[in-house]
Amino acid sequence: MLRINLLFLFVAAPLIGILITVSAFGQTAGGMVLPTRELNMAVTTLKDESYNLQYAVGFMHESLEEQQQNLEEQQRILEQLSQKTVIQKNLSDDVYEQHIQDKLGPPVRVHRSARVEVKVFHLKGIGYRGYIAKVKPFDPTVLRVVHNPVDGETTLGAVRRTGAIFGINGGGFFQAPGGGKMHVIPIGNTMVDGKLIRGFQPSKEDIFFIGFDGRGKLVGAICHDQSDLTRLGARQGVSFVPILIHDQKPVPIPQKWQNQRQPRTIVGEYANGDMIFIVVDGRQADWSSGVTLEDLQVTLIKFGVVDAYNLDGGGSSVFVFGNEIMNRPSDGKQRMLPTNIVVMP
Repeated sequence: MLRINLLFLFVAAPLIGILITVSAFGQTAGGMVLPTRELNMAVTTLKDESYNLQYAVGFMHESLEEQQQNLEEQQRILEQLSQKTVIQKNLSDDVYEQHIQDKLGPPVRVHRSARVEVKVFHLKGIGYRGYIAKVKPFDPTVLRVVHNPVDGETTLGAVRRTGAIFGINGGGFFQAPGGGKMHVIPIGNTMVDGKLIRGFQPSKEDIFFIGFDGRGKLVGAICHDQSDLTRLGARQGVSFVPILIHDQKPVPIPQKWQNQRQPRTIVGEYANGDMIFIVVDGRQADWSSGVTLEDLQVTLIKFGVVDAYNLDGGGSSVFVFGNEIMNRPSDGKQRMLPTNIVVMP
């Protein structure tokens, strides 16, 4: 019986081994099912993410293209608006220029160059006559103050010496003896090419400083300390009294200057940066009796002047254009002056 069992085991052993192997493989294969499914899910997820990324990249590309197109369109619109603005500004400048000239009347003399335009006009009021120069500087260096430190010089002499096209008398002055003769000394502060002639002089009795900055703009103020003057940024300038117009409004005239008909010299500025220079003759009943500062304030506001200042007048008032004295100085001749304002051609 024992032999039969051993024989049976010997014969059945291979079959039993196969069954055990198959069983073991089944268990191993079962263990492999889950990783395979997870791998399939991961691959699917990766495909989805890849698709989403491709979509996002495509969307971003389209968005960048749209943004570039929008930017180019905005730039085109801005360029069109800029061109329209320039055209409108030019039209506005032309309209304003015509508005000024309509008030001044036809010019009697004209000088034009790449650096400056100067137009000369007659000025006539009740009991007075004079001349106006409207100056449009394209180059700020055409506006200059000239100073003769010893004996002074006439306005015509200053124009000829510098080769200027136009000139008027400058700031106030006083006379002082020295070296056996009288010298003419400017009052207040006088500046030539950015340098003060006598050092800073604090303002007294409403004396102002008036001049031109590096852009060719009119600047002026009553300067009590040097910082007041420095803030103006002036390159050229003279001093006198009083201020007539500020921000298109009349400034009260000091009592001692009120209601006096005298020869006058005025400098002012329009809103567009053009300068206006006025000389009014006086003390000549058969020609011109002079004008009050109050009357000049009314005239300047009618002309549309924004800021204006009274310069030295009386026998000093002289108007020179093209090497010719156009007005009639009240003394019958020119005075020797320490400062003159000239416009280069």
